[in-house]
Order: sequence, then C-alpha cells, then structure tokens
Amino acid sequence: MSKATKRKHVVKEVEDFSFPTESQLIVKVVGSRGNNLHEIINSVGEQYLVSMPVKFRRHIWIKSGDFVLVEPIAEGGKVKAEIVKILTREHIKWYRAQKCWPLEFDEIKNKKQPIKTIKNNSDDEEEEEEDNDDDLFVNTNRIRTNVSDTSSSDSDTSSDESN
Repeated sequence: MSKATKRKHVVKEVEDFSFPTESQLIVKVVGSRGNNLHEIINSVGEQYLVSMPVKFRRHIWIKSGDFVLVEPIAEGGKVKAEIVKILTREHIKWYRAQKCWPLEFDEIKNKKQPIKTIKNNSDDEEEEEEDNDDDLFVNTNRIRTNVSDTSSSDSDTSSDESN
C-alpha cells in the first residue's frame, strides 16, 4: 500500500463517528513519554501508559489535553492499553450529544473556569479598589527616563547654526 493510500485510510478512520464498545474507554492524554507511548488519565483518575499503533504514527499527532479512545490489552505490564481512535472536537460534541461522554472530564473543565456569582454593590466597590495597578510588575528594561531627547537635539541644532 502506498504512503498516500495509507494516509487516506487513516484519515477516513479518524473521521468515523461510532459508539465506543463496552471494553473501550475515553481518556485524556496527560503527556508524551516518547517511543510512541503516551501517559493518560481515565475518568476514575488512574494514570497509566498507552501505546500508539503503527497506523497512526507519522500521520496523526496528539498532545497533552487531547482525548483518545483506548482498548485495554491483557498482557500489559506498564503499557495497559492501545489507542484505537484520536477524538476531535466534532467527536467530543457528538459523544456529548449521544450522552456517552464521561461527565468527570466536564467537571475537570468546569473547575478550571471561575464561576461568576451575583454580588451586591459593596462587593463591587471593594473589587474596584483592589484593581489598581500599583502591584503590577514593572519591567525596568523598558522604562524611559524623564530626560527629554529634545534638549540634546536642540543643542545639536544650535551648534549647527553657529557653524
């Protein structure tokens, strides 16, 4: 099979929308460990290594924060599963609509975003007082001094006029 044909089949397989089987799990990639091994976290909170099959190598890349569909392998010691499908944003939306998305991953996402609550006027006044710029970092490499450049340019022009 030619390289282009192989890539076409892999891309077509990634675009496939299908339900995960009972043995497959949706997991989140934590990081890459090299040699086509990736550390993942499942919906329960367990972290372990998964391998990327040869068909995905050099054709599809994943990074930390991406979601993948994995199939557990029985003989796995350190590597406990193999990646079956890399999930795109469209997959995630579709799984949420079909109600087969793990709710634990939505809770993790919601914890990172601050929840805005309704405040009364006294809290707003206190918040405005705290928003002053006095505690901001000042980059000393970019501060201009109060010496104006016009005085040096004036002296240059006056010396030119005298000559």
